[in-house]
Parts: sequence; C-alpha cells; structure tokens
Amino acid sequence: MAQSGRPLSPHLGIYRWQVQMVTSILHRATGIALVAGALLVLWGLTALAAGPDAWSCFTGFTGSVFGLILLLGWTWALMFHLCNGVRHLLQDAGMGYEIPQFVRSSWLAVVVSLLLTVAIWAYLMAGGVL
Repeated sequence: MAQSGRPLSPHLGIYRWQVQMVTSILHRATGIALVAGALLVLWGLTALAAGPDAWSCFTGFTGSVFGLILLLGWTWALMFHLCNGVRHLLQDAGMGYEIPQFVRSSWLAVVVSLLLTVAIWAYLMAGGVL
C-alpha cells in the first residue's frame, strides 16, 4: 500500500467544527449528565423519606452555590436533551435533512433549550422556590 501522508481514519483534528457535530456530542453528554442528575434526585427522595435531618442536609447542599450550579446545569441538560430529541424525532419522520434546515434545527435546539432553562429558573425564583 502506498503512503499518502493522510491518516487512514479521519478524526476530529481533520474536520472543521460545525454546529451539527457539537449538538450530536452534546446530546450524548447531556444524556450522561441526566443519569448523573438522577442520582441527585434519588438522594432527594431518599432524604425526604429519611426525615427532617436528612432533608435538611439535602436542601443545604442543593441550596449552596455548587448545588445551584449543578441544578442549573442539570436543568439545561434536560431541556437540551428534550429539544434535540424532538429534532431527532422530526428527522426520523423524514423532515429537515437539507443542510440549511439541519443547521437551523441544530441552532434552534440550542437556543430553545437556553430559553426554556431561563424561563424555568425565572419561574422558580419568582415563586420563591430558590
């Protein structure tokens, strides 16, 4: 086989980053983050069942700066995974495969997930939950 100087298998260093690539990777990453966040929910449910002391420990953690950052990130991960999942469902139905639509729907998933996250947190803050 002749040496061409090119890699045998393309990798991330070869391709120019595009929004479709980023949203694909983020979809997988947010899925993992949602599983990790489910452990936080499990801790909350266990603490609720265990009594006031355990619940106080849980709310102390989630009310801390680190806990609020985790909850904010988990909220965005949930909203992005939801929006991107809907985008994938529409593509499974045969819609949005032209390149301009594909790029537009990728950006739309990112923007809508950010807007939904802001709306959820604004609602919670206005209601005095946070």
